[in-house]
Amino acid sequence: MKKTSIGFAMTGSFCTFERVLRQMEALVRRGYEVVPVLSFNAGMLDTRFMTAEHLRARIVEITGNEPIDTLAGAEPIGPKKMTDVFLIAPATGNSLAKLAGGIYDTPALLGAKSHLRNDRPLVLAVSTNDGLGAAAQNIGRLLNVRNIYFVPFGQDDPVKKPRSLVADFTQIPRTIAAALSGVQMQPMLSYRAEEEAPTLH
Repeated sequence: MKKTSIGFAMTGSFCTFERVLRQMEALVRRGYEVVPVLSFNAGMLDTRFMTAEHLRARIVEITGNEPIDTLAGAEPIGPKKMTDVFLIAPATGNSLAKLAGGIYDTPALLGAKSHLRNDRPLVLAVSTNDGLGAAAQNIGRLLNVRNIYFVPFGQDDPVKKPRSLVADFTQIPRTIAAALSGVQMQPMLSYRAEEEAPTLH
């Protein structure tokens, strides 16, 4: 029996990479075939959170697949029907703006566009410091687009970063299962946006 195939695209919210990789592992354990995709920034930049080389090594270790990291590599995702569902996690404010505006200039975004041509679900796990600022209008626009679903999200640090929104990445497997059935995971607004949600005093 053919495994359900998930396109798993990562964009440049580097501080969330460890949590996102744990969900990549969870999806593999659940029996999904994971096709990793990296935006240019996610695939090339070394940061204080993780080097690009380490990220690639972890992805191959988890999935057994080399990440797609070029536009030429991402373009066939739709024509070849490589993915049953496509996930962008983390999905930065920059990526949300480009998706909302029809700009597909990274492997992650072109992969999403190519996948959507088959009328299959695209799942977004937002991570942006401007989610309740300029990015809010793009989230709103994407909420109204057919075949786009959101991992439940909320404010990760309402005191120090009152405009910041982060998906509850632990809900990725359940959101994917719901999206494959054409259902938006609810509630979509999460009280605790992350496992490490801060305690307010």
